[in-house]
Amino acid sequence: MERLPVPTRRLALVVVALAVLVAAVGSWGALWAVNGVLLAVVLADWAFAPEPGRVPVARQAPEVLALGARGTFAWRVTNPTGRPLTVAVADELAPSLRAGTRRVRVRVPAAATAEARTDVRPARRGRFEIGDLVVRVEGPLGLAARQRTLRRSHVLRVYPPFRSRNEAELRINKARILEVGLRSAQGRGGGTEFDQLREYGPDDELRRMDWPATARTGKAIVRTYRAERNQTVINLLDMGRIMAGRVDDVPRVEHAMDAVMALTTVATRLGDRAGLVAFDSTVRAVVPPGHSRTQLGRVTEAMYTLEPRLVESDYRAAFAQTMARFRRRAMLVLYTDLVEQAVREMLLPALPMICRNHLVVVASVRDPDVVGWVTQEAPDAEGTYRKAAAVLALQERRRIIARLRGLGATVVDAPPGRLAPMLADAYLKVKATGRL
Repeated sequence: MERLPVPTRRLALVVVALAVLVAAVGSWGALWAVNGVLLAVVLADWAFAPEPGRVPVARQAPEVLALGARGTFAWRVTNPTGRPLTVAVADELAPSLRAGTRRVRVRVPAAATAEARTDVRPARRGRFEIGDLVVRVEGPLGLAARQRTLRRSHVLRVYPPFRSRNEAELRINKARILEVGLRSAQGRGGGTEFDQLREYGPDDELRRMDWPATARTGKAIVRTYRAERNQTVINLLDMGRIMAGRVDDVPRVEHAMDAVMALTTVATRLGDRAGLVAFDSTVRAVVPPGHSRTQLGRVTEAMYTLEPRLVESDYRAAFAQTMARFRRRAMLVLYTDLVEQAVREMLLPALPMICRNHLVVVASVRDPDVVGWVTQEAPDAEGTYRKAAAVLALQERRRIIARLRGLGATVVDAPPGRLAPMLADAYLKVKATGRL
């Protein structure tokens, strides 16, 4: 049980008063009498303090927060008595929630309710089980108090932040504009699924002409197409040791989770199905592909408690289980890091398993610090060594990307903050060209 701080100021005043009385009386008999009186006063104060279990205390807290978002915890204290009460409350808030305070002290008028608040801003993802409330009710004189632990269970889920939400909405709007017949340089003629016949317009391509329909009607008729629907996108999220490193002061896995949420949003809103397979040495989470509006919530719910483990990822086992579960041709998006040793020893031997029957995209975030070290001047030996190491690392990364593309995979190597929009663009290009 947590101990709340005692009202030390009032106790100090009592001790000072006792010392003054002792000096004034000057006899031990009188001293014991004074002690008895003071003890009786303290006991009476304690007796008049209400039992904490009879003072309703309610915690009001959010159930879901995004990492780094601000939320509010509130404690409502109701005074059932006919006199004012002073109530102190201590809550079990984890340090990583970064609460403004976890202890409050409120003065509640007679037969009224008072509320205290504090802000929280979580510093890590995960499930936080918030349990007991320690409540202390002071007596009328503030010399004594009753304390009790109340069971008040609450679960706070901290989800990964969806930083690229606006970028995802832009891609969705762009794709829908293209579907209703407008053209852009990138999306001209997009889609391969027949939609309808209509009269020829100035912006239509001659290769879209439907000559039999033109002959029947005596008017120039063109075929219009739309992007295929009900296709499958599966996000393969690497949760091994290489995803624990930090890029732009954020773990690599956080960049990947943001991209997973963005691609899931875009795919499901455009009529396709999206799913998730998270793995390291074993498969840790699976969300079957779906296209409902709740699919993003399912994917986020499966990811939010996952943290990278310091083990080597088993790509072959993950690919084998993915193909066993989902036999239909799909766009497989692998979120990992392009570390030469890990890719050469683990990924490259396993990649042909899925490249034969699926469209494979390898997504990674490159470190801007390494890129910056290449262009910076080296003022000393340490800077020279760092620059040489950065040049070597970028050369190795380019070789890895070339080998992956040689096996038939599409590689998206993006700077921080750009992985999600670049993956969404790659997905829209696949739909426009009918590669699935």
